[in-house]
Amino acid sequence: MSITYTCSLPSFSSISVSNSSTFRPNRITCSAGASVAERKAVNTSEPLLLNAVRGEDVERPPVWLMRQAGRYMKSYQDICQKHPSFRERSENVDLVVEISLQPWKVFKPDGGPIIFDPITTAADVDKVTEFTPQEWVPYVGEALTILRKEVNNEAAVLGFVGAPFTLASYCVEGGSSKNFTKIKKLAFSQPKVLHALLEKFTTSMATYIKYQADNGAQAVQIFDSWATELSPTDFEEFSLPYLKRIVDTVKQTHPDLPLILYASGSGGLLERLPLTGVDVVSLDWTVDMAEGRKRLGSDIAVQGNVDPGVLFGSKDFITNRIHDTVKKAGNTKHILNLGHGIKVGTPEENVAHFFEVAKGLRY
Repeated sequence: MSITYTCSLPSFSSISVSNSSTFRPNRITCSAGASVAERKAVNTSEPLLLNAVRGEDVERPPVWLMRQAGRYMKSYQDICQKHPSFRERSENVDLVVEISLQPWKVFKPDGGPIIFDPITTAADVDKVTEFTPQEWVPYVGEALTILRKEVNNEAAVLGFVGAPFTLASYCVEGGSSKNFTKIKKLAFSQPKVLHALLEKFTTSMATYIKYQADNGAQAVQIFDSWATELSPTDFEEFSLPYLKRIVDTVKQTHPDLPLILYASGSGGLLERLPLTGVDVVSLDWTVDMAEGRKRLGSDIAVQGNVDPGVLFGSKDFITNRIHDTVKKAGNTKHILNLGHGIKVGTPEENVAHFFEVAKGLRY
């Protein structure tokens, strides 16, 4: 059995828009037809998102949305009808680029697998091979390179990877899980087996992040979706050290690459997340942004954290929630985002309004 894991999304990279050194009129109109507020001239050659992460002065928070390329968009639904295979949409370079660019062209944003042979024993772990992205997923590198050229530094191209514990959870559980009994049974009855698996995923994901950065990704988000199923004590054993090792390994060769960590429902672990060494912690909506800022400290950037459900509300309601989040986050080191991915059925015009309001903000 040979198991490898890549972030199985039809769009592994998101696009985030910011100002660049190229001259543009001070009023812009997005292709959805919504007028965006006037903006000050900014003389910078780097995307707004990267400047915000570094704590540099920016005129507004950069904005992008998790799952901004996805099923709520009519253009994506049309592609799904023509190409019903999820794998084809994930591995065909032209489709990956087209899907990734869909939300960027419309909104100008700033920025689950099934395992049929789950891992249960040390022998299974021994069969897990090292992930070599240039051999297994060359289309990812090709697509990132094309996206970087298409965006032309008007936006930050973001890469995505899964965290070791979350990848291990899928492989041990055999897919998504409600109770995570299999991975916890392995952790608490055969911890050496789980640690051996986490070691392999740690090496592979560090390699994968470097591969994405070398091919065009300007920042990478690490998803540890299931780490919050662990108690704080168990998080410190089965997730934290491996996340830290990934960060340390990547920073040795890519010291300026911003790394973002997202763990849904992480309120109980919040103070531990900066210990990983990431540059940005992405908050979900269950944590008050102001309280999250205090708990994380001023040295780390934050991302988030509007409730995705807000996008089902009125435009005035959406506007008020955006302003509340940005006010609580403060005027430095903040990336505006949802606290989770966009929900299926979200009105596309409300997503357009979210970006319109966000890009019209000024500190």
